[in-house]
Amino acid sequence: MAAVLGLIIGVVIGVFVKPDIPIIVQPYLPIMVVAALDALLGAARAYFERSFSDRVFVISFLANVVTATLLVFLGNQLGVGSQLQTAVIVVLGVRIFSNVSAIRRFIFRG
Repeated sequence: MAAVLGLIIGVVIGVFVKPDIPIIVQPYLPIMVVAALDALLGAARAYFERSFSDRVFVISFLANVVTATLLVFLGNQLGVGSQLQTAVIVVLGVRIFSNVSAIRRFIFRG
């Protein structure tokens, strides 16, 4: 529950403060958001399955964001950034939809 409250508070602060994102980070921000969303939905799924661990969530969150960002950075350095970015988005998108599907099944199953 603390993670969800932290997310809500962070979004509200971001909307009102409107921070400046450094130019060097801007190409990687969409990937970071998708990776963070994947970790958040994975945590929600684990919560519903009663296997949630805050330590696993934090490590998963950081690992997802850092790994996805590094993959896209490596792709940019190799000259295939858009292709690797697409691959990362597809993989994380599949995981996001899988988690949403599992959460939906849990909610409707009762």
